Amino acid sequence: MPAKDLDQIVSLCKRRGFVYPSGEIYGGFRSSYDYGPLGSLMLRNVKDAWIRSNVQQRDDVVLIDAAILGAPQVFEASGHLSNFSDPLVDCTVCKRRFREDQLEDRDCPESKKACVFTPARAFNLMFQTQAGPVEGEGATVYLRPETAQGMFVNFANVLQTSRKKPPFGIAQVGKSFRNEITPGNFIFRTREFEQMELEFFVPPSESTKWYEYWCQTRMQWYIDYGIPADMLRIREHAKDELSHYSAGTSDIEFKFPWGWGELEGIAQRTDYDLKQHAEHSRQKLEYFDQASNERYVPYVVEPAAGVNRTMAAFLLAAYDEDVVNDEPRTVLRLHPRMAPYQIAVLPLSKKDTLMPLAKQIHSLLGSRYMCDFDETQAIGRRYRRQDEIGTP
Repeated sequence: MPAKDLDQIVSLCKRRGFVYPSGEIYGGFRSSYDYGPLGSLMLRNVKDAWIRSNVQQRDDVVLIDAAILGAPQVFEASGHLSNFSDPLVDCTVCKRRFREDQLEDRDCPESKKACVFTPARAFNLMFQTQAGPVEGEGATVYLRPETAQGMFVNFANVLQTSRKKPPFGIAQVGKSFRNEITPGNFIFRTREFEQMELEFFVPPSESTKWYEYWCQTRMQWYIDYGIPADMLRIREHAKDELSHYSAGTSDIEFKFPWGWGELEGIAQRTDYDLKQHAEHSRQKLEYFDQASNERYVPYVVEPAAGVNRTMAAFLLAAYDEDVVNDEPRTVLRLHPRMAPYQIAVLPLSKKDTLMPLAKQIHSLLGSRYMCDFDETQAIGRRYRRQDEIGTP
């Protein structure tokens, strides 16, 4: 049975070394987390599984790794400097700040009482910093709020060097940063996070076909890796929800303990981004189709997923509790590719004749799988620990 309470997962993650509060010895840093020995392995497995499905097993997608720091011109062209904001209000009771669109019945989330909020004002979510030793307007740079722009500005480079042609995709996995007004729900919403994004460039007439394809393909990916279908849904955005660049967006949502929450968005970004960057850079970002003798700016279909919240969903879906010999125990029923360890070697005793053989087996298996070796405590307790951390 999947976890019904987020605290169950938070406790397990801390106890077994999946996720720790960041800077805990100094009291922690709000909504910031460090990934421990098991969490860092699982996080890597999520990313590897995504790359395997969307890059390795395809011949029409290539992988890049663009810079985290970006020049203002990039985000001016993309619209982030002017449009990437949330409606911010202040509570007159608790003096905290909240997103206006997340308030229900005008009740303060802290005091749980109706109160008067200040008028909403736009709050830009970009993290700004300075590059170089001298502060000034020319030294301003931004931490990227998404990985997408690095793929758009490299469209011409990738097109030329990879010799791909539409339909083809550019994929990227990496960190992004957003100065969220109300981060929370454990690792679901944090100011520093990782994304798995794919920009799929298509002829304009094929945009809808590929949009539907990626909605179905990405939904199936979560099911294939162990999330029950009844814990997932696809929700199409209403017109008033659409981003300024989108002609249509659907979210793949997971049933979290607090309700439905987005795992991934699939958006029809049309030719907005390439045209914006072409205009601001004065460079041609288009494709010439020799077969039809046609030159056009490709449309883009973008599946964009969050690594951290995807890991949280896999943990929640895999969580189970049962009773053995009148004693409750926790079991993580993770897909083998998502489990931190695929195999555990647990020698029954520390006899001189057994330990060298056990270590040899561990070494042989370790060349292909992430393998744990545990020789301490009774064998039953070691089995139980492996069940609790998701080892198949």
